[in-house]
Amino acid sequence: MIFSQYIGGNEKELAGESASQLLLFSTLFSVLTAVLVLIGNEGMLRLLFGSVEDSVMQACITYLRISAYSYPALAIYNAGAAVYRSIGKTSVTMYLSVASNIINIVGNLIGVFVLHAGVAGVAYPSLIARIFSAAVITVLCFRKKNEVVYRTGWLFRWNAGMMKRILRIAVPNGIENGIFQLVKVALSSIVALFGTYQIAANGVAQSIWSLAALAGVAMGPVFITVIGQCMGNRDIEGAEYYFKKLTKITLLISAVWNVLVFVLTPVFMEAYLLSPETKRLVIWLVLIHNVFNVIAYPFSGALSNGLRAAGDVKFTMYVSIGSTIVGRLLLSYFLGITCGMGVIGIAVVMVCDWCIRAVIFIWRQRSGKWKNYQVI
Repeated sequence: MIFSQYIGGNEKELAGESASQLLLFSTLFSVLTAVLVLIGNEGMLRLLFGSVEDSVMQACITYLRISAYSYPALAIYNAGAAVYRSIGKTSVTMYLSVASNIINIVGNLIGVFVLHAGVAGVAYPSLIARIFSAAVITVLCFRKKNEVVYRTGWLFRWNAGMMKRILRIAVPNGIENGIFQLVKVALSSIVALFGTYQIAANGVAQSIWSLAALAGVAMGPVFITVIGQCMGNRDIEGAEYYFKKLTKITLLISAVWNVLVFVLTPVFMEAYLLSPETKRLVIWLVLIHNVFNVIAYPFSGALSNGLRAAGDVKFTMYVSIGSTIVGRLLLSYFLGITCGMGVIGIAVVMVCDWCIRAVIFIWRQRSGKWKNYQVI
């Protein structure tokens, strides 16, 4: 967001310095996080998931420990990917993601079926893939022909003023995403209380949901880049225009993509050994998700990224946290367990969460209050 605004204001030196400072902070913070996870991994797992079989717990600990080693690489990659998205070169991150996933998949096949390494055979390829992505994106970010580049001098110098501007955006986003992930863990525990066929249906549906959500998710960085550059240039009229234009594009793409995914859902289910009852439940879950992924998620997801790019991060954080905890978590327990609706109840609550956010973010965007924020 900050990079986009500096680019919009034609302050490419400051954009490069802020990118370098982000890399510095991300690396330090990720190393600290990795150390904490390596020290307290078993305690964290038992706190979140309670008492499980020893064999399962040991597998979880092994995976978490190996995964922790990759946190710095993941942070370094995300910092570099943010730079490339801010300058509009998203094809670079796409190709890098494809290469990384190929490494991961091939590594999993070798680790599991050739080396018979169990959970470690899955974890180590992810570590290798993340290190590969981090190394490549970092080298690319030093290329001087880019609009925004890393510089060694900036990487080893703490700029308190610049860091404060970065953290003003990063901390609210981090809190919001952290709470969302914790709620996801809690919802997984709720789903685990349902019958086997519901658990299976929810797992398959979530895989299809991830595919269906790609259209709306892909437009999020577009809002950040375009709205951020407009606001960096103080082109308020341009930002208003692109808010409307990008929202319309997101709605259109989401509609076409979600219909296509729903039509292909029976084909996707052929890859799983599911009972007829489970298949029917998957169809209902995907239908609920995809309908609201078209009419609500473009506003609750992509549009909110535009507000964040304008600097309206605290408002979006408060709304998202409130709807996630009060709406998604508590209502999921009520509809899923108390009312006996199972995973259907949790899916209904999920889309209600989107609808609540959509209404509030549409109001916020139309109110024009986001115009008053100055990030840089």
